[in-house]
Amino acid sequence: MKDPVTTLDARFSDTDAEPTSWDATQEVLENAQITWLTTVRADGRPHVTPLVAVWLDGALHFATGPEEQKAVNLAANPNVVLTTGNNTWDEGLDVVVEGPATRVTDPEALERLAAAWRTKWDGRWQFEWGEDVFRNDIGGPALVFAVDPTKVLAFGKGTFSHTRHVPRRA
Repeated sequence: MKDPVTTLDARFSDTDAEPTSWDATQEVLENAQITWLTTVRADGRPHVTPLVAVWLDGALHFATGPEEQKAVNLAANPNVVLTTGNNTWDEGLDVVVEGPATRVTDPEALERLAAAWRTKWDGRWQFEWGEDVFRNDIGGPALVFAVDPTKVLAFGKGTFSHTRHVPRRA
């Protein structure tokens, strides 16, 4: 998402609050060490799990094994919510990303994403790419997904603010 429409929701913000800028929101997404993914099971129950994600080219990316619950859920319903932030009450910024998760299978995109994972975690996440998946020495193949946000919420703490970022309409 580039240059979104940004608005402050005064109902959930301090009277002196300013909207959180897109740059500040994007910085949280770029630097997050852990992100929580919520998918929906076939019976309608939510499934939440922590994972590592990479913000690249205006989308949040994650990987999962094809047999994992999140992959099973995504096969039936691609809509997800990803959250990250700071687990304190009065400082930091929490960010919520909503949108559909779509498979990334393009070899060039997978190569760039594998490099982004290596860079972000100082080489601790080593993915190779091929045959439309990631591979590593820990387990089997990993499906890669991109979430192009339909909405991003930023919750400022200290001075409490509720900011909404949505894509600009063409």
